[in-house]
Amino acid sequence: MQAASSGFGKAPEALARILDSAPPVVSDPLRGETTLTGRWGHGELHDHLPGMEGHVIITYYGQPQDIVWRVEGQRLAGQTRTGSITIIPEGHDGRWDIAGSIGVSHVFLSQERLQACAEDIAGGKTVDLLARVGFDDPLAGRVMEMLGREAAAPDPSARLFVEQATDLLCTQLVRGHSSFSALQGPAPRRGLADWQVRKVTDYMRAHLDAPVGLDELAALAGLSRFHFCTAFKAATGKSPHEQLVALRIERARQLLLRPDLPVTEIALAVGYETPSAFAASFRKATGMTPSAFRQGV
Repeated sequence: MQAASSGFGKAPEALARILDSAPPVVSDPLRGETTLTGRWGHGELHDHLPGMEGHVIITYYGQPQDIVWRVEGQRLAGQTRTGSITIIPEGHDGRWDIAGSIGVSHVFLSQERLQACAEDIAGGKTVDLLARVGFDDPLAGRVMEMLGREAAAPDPSARLFVEQATDLLCTQLVRGHSSFSALQGPAPRRGLADWQVRKVTDYMRAHLDAPVGLDELAALAGLSRFHFCTAFKAATGKSPHEQLVALRIERARQLLLRPDLPVTEIALAVGYETPSAFAASFRKATGMTPSAFRQGV
């Protein structure tokens, strides 16, 4: 729920209460009381985060993790991929579920700083940020990476760079992730309901060793094939094929912990007709072959 900032606490302190480590905020704030962190990390998260004062912008590093935010009756989902961002607008609360440890950097952005950057673009109108989770924006992600790298640099030139890069980030947020940008383009598509995601995912898990077609998955959700693909990706951040592959690799990793099972048998158990096809898919997902994974555990 969104409300005036006066009733909410500072974002870094709020995050510190639910994470396993506190955000390492750079002590010297920027214009408009905006603050940054360098690159850091925290563990998995399954907790409620109350509304906060100011906007929180996050980008990610390292191994992708599934991430879900339930806010204002919606289920927003994505992955913590490099080049993606998450936006927690001021005052928005909700339940967060992050599957595992992630690398992050943050910008804690005041409404004052955002609005100052929006003057020329939005013609003086008040701008509100849109809630995003693991949303692909390589430009904003790259600017966030630079800010994370330069945040704690002591020299005056770095400070000037950081201020200008923060203005660039604000401009991109207004252009692509605000109430102003929403008025300029088509309405966003809605994803699947939680029960539809669970039903489809449970079906995939039950049929990892067999071919799974889009038509049967769409029928489970009660949608056309085309609408299902679009809605599934909006709800989960993955295409149905990407989700099925992820589940197969997850199951394969579990089976590889059993040294008595041949790799060929594991390949068949997770839906691959040949060991070579299994090895290629496993390596693409994990960066190593099934045999190397088994040897390393």
